[in-house]
Amino acid sequence: MGGAGMSAALLVQALRQPASVAALDGAGWNALIAAARAERLIGTLALRIGDGPVPEPVRRIWADARREAERETRQALWEADRAAAALADWDGPVVLLKGTAYAAAGLTAGEGRFIGDLDILVPRGAMADVEQRLIAAGWEWVKQDPYDDAYYRQWMHELPPLIHRDRDRMIDVHHTILPLTARQKPDADAMLAAAVPITGKLYILSPEDRVCHAAAHMLADGDLAGGLRNLWDIHCLLADADLRKLDARARRHGIAPHVRQAQRLADALYGTGKARLTLWDRIVLRRLLARDGWGGESRKLLRSAFYIRSHWLRMPPLMLARHLLTKWRKGHRPG
Repeated sequence: MGGAGMSAALLVQALRQPASVAALDGAGWNALIAAARAERLIGTLALRIGDGPVPEPVRRIWADARREAERETRQALWEADRAAAALADWDGPVVLLKGTAYAAAGLTAGEGRFIGDLDILVPRGAMADVEQRLIAAGWEWVKQDPYDDAYYRQWMHELPPLIHRDRDRMIDVHHTILPLTARQKPDADAMLAAAVPITGKLYILSPEDRVCHAAAHMLADGDLAGGLRNLWDIHCLLADADLRKLDARARRHGIAPHVRQAQRLADALYGTGKARLTLWDRIVLRRLLARDGWGGESRKLLRSAFYIRSHWLRMPPLMLARHLLTKWRKGHRPG
């Protein structure tokens, strides 16, 4: 089957122009479905394409994907409800983030989305109180390693992950959106102050802060694994944002270059394709499209470079060297 980027390019084309799948042959359908599964976009793709001119086996795959996405949405919303119940007596809002937030607010970005952990944002000063209330309600620590626990508490933007002992579902409790060691310092208090109520205890970030968070998560923190889904989120979220307010908000959070790049990339892949791309934009696009014709990861050197870059973004050089050496000694190896 074709070279690097083939299946990812088919996925992007199908999301941007669903009617384009009518021209696919059997190999094309296999590549498209493989990439959609690998990027966790198959539920979204199934809803975008629908049951139009697609082969009967694909209809069954679409039906399974839609059912799985609906199941994950129900489960995610139940977890949000349980977290809200556990924190009912705590005097503060529970701000939902990422997939659960999109689903709870009925946003386009949540349609067909597969949802993993529950992510919430609370004030930094409330972290200890929130943690104890969640533990009392059945959540337990995942990180048993003292180094990992201490690293999270001192340097990260969230508590060490917690998992519920009965439901086996994880919650990540954030007090800001980037690690404390990152060069950018988003104003988490401003995000909390501008949060919009969904129902009762649960809130969601403002439309502009949702884009800022998604862009920061994708471009100022991670290694771009799963980047096509993250960029689809951004493409959908931009439709609800006031672009003038977004620029001001991005500057306030210190991530204006990342938000502007996210806008260009979203336009390049899912929009009009008229954005003027920089050389760095084109390198990022190569990383985003790094899948072979079977949906597997390709361009190993490029992926490794972005993995190293993700750590470089999170911490100063000496701290990075100590951290990577410690993790290496403990047997961790990059994927």
